[in-house]
Amino acid sequence: MRATNNVASRARRKRVLKMARGYYSGRHRLFQNAKETVRRALSYAYRDRRAKKRNIRMVWIARINAACRLNGMAYSRLINGLKIAKIELDRKMLSEIAINDPQGFTAIVERARKALQTSTEKTAARKVPAI
Repeated sequence: MRATNNVASRARRKRVLKMARGYYSGRHRLFQNAKETVRRALSYAYRDRRAKKRNIRMVWIARINAACRLNGMAYSRLINGLKIAKIELDRKMLSEIAINDPQGFTAIVERARKALQTSTEKTAARKVPAI
């Protein structure tokens, strides 16, 4: 007599079909279709959990850039100025400040602008040739 693994097979099929609930037509009824659709859906979910983080960072940068432009500065210059001034704010916090506290963001931009000016003055002083 041949031994079948009925219990495990049925459980496996039930698990896949349960994950396929809500899919259209045979994609939630037929095991083979459901298995392929679920596998693809899981791989997209894995990929897009990582893509979501990139997209959110892009939104933060777009918001910061818009707020910077309102204060007469480019995003890249702001980030450079913050590094020179040793202000360690991440892009998420900068974005929140730009949206919820425009005066505070303006103060941060001014600090970055001041740090950029002092650093350019220092480099200009070093580049002057001695006669």
